[in-house]
Amino acid sequence: MEVKYDKIGIDYNLTRKADKYLTKQLLFHLNPQKSGIYMDIGCGTGNYTNELQKKGFQFIGIDPSREMLEKAKNTNQHIDWRIGTAEKTGLKDNSINGIIGSLTIHHWTDLKKGFSELYRVLKTNGRIVIFTSTPKQMKGYWLNHYFPKMLNASIIQMPSFENVESAMKNAGLKIKRIKKYSIKPDLQDKFLYCGKQKPELYFDKKVRQGISSFCSLANQEEVEIGLINLRKDIDSHKINQVIKSYENDLGDYLFIVGEKPDSNNNI
Repeated sequence: MEVKYDKIGIDYNLTRKADKYLTKQLLFHLNPQKSGIYMDIGCGTGNYTNELQKKGFQFIGIDPSREMLEKAKNTNQHIDWRIGTAEKTGLKDNSINGIIGSLTIHHWTDLKKGFSELYRVLKTNGRIVIFTSTPKQMKGYWLNHYFPKMLNASIIQMPSFENVESAMKNAGLKIKRIKKYSIKPDLQDKFLYCGKQKPELYFDKKVRQGISSFCSLANQEEVEIGLINLRKDIDSHKINQVIKSYENDLGDYLFIVGEKPDSNNNI
């Protein structure tokens, strides 16, 4: 994972910018306090870490990629950036007031160990906010029509909601809230399904380079053929039929909010 994201990290900040709406949602679900210390696990180049810090909250950013963290440091020297993983943060027990993890859990090597570690460092009543997608949601992406092998590889590595729920509960975390998110036309963070309503985005090589599915999971020949077919369908307006055929009410991504309960209240 470190090598993969060292490669992606070269031009990552050109397309992976903190989205205003998603930043607000992370803040709403985390409900941080100015006196607390919070962690962004799998922070990457720290786009969301930085935005939340700007609002007056103290954050630690943890990521396994040195390339990513170097870019994060260049953006903001006042944040504590550290090499680490969800399974091994290097932090003390009960030292963090809350945690966010945006589009990261599918890169964890062990979901149960990851959530157990986050439970360990989280203070009582502290929240953890996960932003992710599920295999069921991803099967509803119209990208499947043009890049089936790439999407299948992406879906395989994505933990199901049931597995995430089980791992969180096994760690001792209580799920407080689940909220579906559908891509908005003005999305600023160019992750995988950013082109849901703007297919033209996928012709931008820089956008594709900032997306791990295109950068590390895709077969180059499939991508080239898929883009040719996508171009034809956009020009003929057939793309509208393709997009419509994939419409669903599952949402495109998901916020999962957990909390470390007070053991005294569980007796």
